[in-house]
Amino acid sequence: MTEHEKCEILQKAKIWFKDSIIENHIKNTLKLSNIKEFNVNPFLVAYLSNFLEGNHDPISIAKALIYPRVLGTSINTSFGTNIQKFTATVLSSFGSTTSGIDIEFTDMIDGEKKYCQLKSGPDTINKDDVETIAKHFKDVIHLSRTNGVKIGFDNLIVGVIYGEMADLSAHYKRITHQYYHPVFIGSDFWHRLTGDPDFYIDLIKAIAEVATEADFKHELDHVIEELAQSKYVQTLSQNLNS
Repeated sequence: MTEHEKCEILQKAKIWFKDSIIENHIKNTLKLSNIKEFNVNPFLVAYLSNFLEGNHDPISIAKALIYPRVLGTSINTSFGTNIQKFTATVLSSFGSTTSGIDIEFTDMIDGEKKYCQLKSGPDTINKDDVETIAKHFKDVIHLSRTNGVKIGFDNLIVGVIYGEMADLSAHYKRITHQYYHPVFIGSDFWHRLTGDPDFYIDLIKAIAEVATEADFKHELDHVIEELAQSKYVQTLSQNLNS
């Protein structure tokens, strides 16, 4: 891969993050002014409100409800669900026409052709996903034999965009230990794809450049204030303070 091609991937990654992740995050955050967006646990919300702010006033309750969503659940879900857009936008030059395969590339470490399913993080698949991945890979092997092309278990891999090998869930480990397909994660995956051992860090830095533009504090404060004014939060606060 040339330096120009690497720079092109980094630039596409920045555009993808801004258009797919940030915009969806903002859209999902704006919805949170409506109490119906939450399944409120009245036993925990008072505790979390006091844990966070030292009281259970309406604003504090609203923060206790909103912060976990906007800083955790919402953004992680958005990142995971947009992985196909990442494949189509950022890694389009590696796109595969093989059913069940996201990208194809020549491994820059071992020189072997790889057929890869792409996943977002080290804990983003479940038991059923493992079986689905294994079936897709099995079908590819059967098709290759029919077409007279040799594709081995080691050529069919799972690439995980971020994380460390030690963080991989037991479901990912099953793919390797039970079905004998390699799982490459984080810097190892990106090194194999690009040939650059530092590409993973460069990708994180590129995303961080976009992140510095994402100052949403004023709008978030407004969402918190609107939720705090809801009848449910006002009544809950009054009951807790009475």
